[in-house]
Amino acid sequence: MLFESSRVRLRKMTMEDTEVYNKWRNDPEVMHSTNLSLDVYSMEDTKEFVSQVILGSSAAKNYIMVKKSKEIPIGIVGLINLDYKNRNAECIIDIGEKNYWGKGYGLEGLKLLLNYAFYEMNLHRVFLRVYSFNERAIRLYTKIGFQEEGSSRQSLFRNGEWHDIIHMGILQNGYLRNK
Repeated sequence: MLFESSRVRLRKMTMEDTEVYNKWRNDPEVMHSTNLSLDVYSMEDTKEFVSQVILGSSAAKNYIMVKKSKEIPIGIVGLINLDYKNRNAECIIDIGEKNYWGKGYGLEGLKLLLNYAFYEMNLHRVFLRVYSFNERAIRLYTKIGFQEEGSSRQSLFRNGEWHDIIHMGILQNGYLRNK
């Protein structure tokens, strides 16, 4: 199926995901490597965000990643800032459940998202931003075929130090060729 691998499936976000998503958004360890601001979000903030996701924008496609054997949410993947004219989108991924880190779930979820982006949406390019200290994510993106396109030098201040934000992208023809 389009949105399933052997261990995970992607499904649209629902209001029932608000509580778990709020937990992920407020976990500094989860957000440390993916979120520019480490704000604290109230349940009301998260409800508002989730309802905006559900109402849908033509500029975003967000999915909850579910571990199939237990049907529990473990993370989120999405395409944001969709530019249909130029067939580009930015990709996001967060594994919110820390006991699933480093076990290949992110790889499976991201491949499902890219299959959808390139096979179904016919996008030409998917790009992302990753913090220079997030070596595990950089390895994952490189393994899938993303290439570094540049960086925003010292644009993130985290834990008393400046870090680069690395810009990476993958083109449809390169992804399909290496599948």
